[in-house]
Amino acid sequence: MNFIPLLFYAAAGLAYGLHFARRSPQAGRMATASLAAAALVHTFVIGMQTMEAGHLPFVGAAAAISAFVWLLAVAYLYTEVSTDERAIGVFIVPLLLVLQAVSAVGDRVPEPTPVLDSPLLALHVMSVLFAYAGFALACVVGITYVLLFRELKAKQLGFFAARLPSLQVLDAMNGRAVGIGWLFLTAGLVVGALWLFQLQPDTVDPRVRAMSLLDPKIFVVLLSWLVYSFELYARRAIGWNGKRAAWLSALGFSIVLLNLVPVGYFLTESHNF
Repeated sequence: MNFIPLLFYAAAGLAYGLHFARRSPQAGRMATASLAAAALVHTFVIGMQTMEAGHLPFVGAAAAISAFVWLLAVAYLYTEVSTDERAIGVFIVPLLLVLQAVSAVGDRVPEPTPVLDSPLLALHVMSVLFAYAGFALACVVGITYVLLFRELKAKQLGFFAARLPSLQVLDAMNGRAVGIGWLFLTAGLVVGALWLFQLQPDTVDPRVRAMSLLDPKIFVVLLSWLVYSFELYARRAIGWNGKRAAWLSALGFSIVLLNLVPVGYFLTESHNF
């Protein structure tokens, strides 16, 4: 079922590419509408999977990646509508497309299980995935910051200078995205710990009993939390904004992607519901 949103994200990617190349307001509106349609279709698919499984289909590597794609699409659409800036879409949508393709390959909704029937677990998963969406936005904005910075430093105003917002706007967007993502990740980790402490003493499920700081999935997400905590500290305490903040955002999101795909699929013994 995840192949259906994939086709719509592919169409949105073409529309954003056309807008970025032509810088046409009409092409920009078409790109926004196409991504909104993709997000709407994705919402419908998630709703159908929820009815089929009896719980939110956000558990398991493929389902979590699909949910992340959906949240990132919605978060980016909100950013685009609130700022009226569409230039970043050409960098965001290819990421949505690739990750949705990964999710579609393992398109399976886990069977209902008592372990998954918990409001705390649902809140934990939603918080962490929303945090990842914020970090993805920060990473893409950071990359565009570096591209524009290099063009301006070379005093060759051209492709990126004509299409991207100013360095100040990009840096502010990066800081907001990291700050919001860090808040949601912190909340998700706290709620996840509460769920685990509530469940672990009495459960016989080996996946729950395997959850500890030594589990790769948990270790890597804590590592990403430390990276983003340092970025926020460095911004405020030692003035690491602009280019340095952009590189830290890229480093943090590379850890997030590591956790979503290879760790989530192959290395964890606890988060493979």
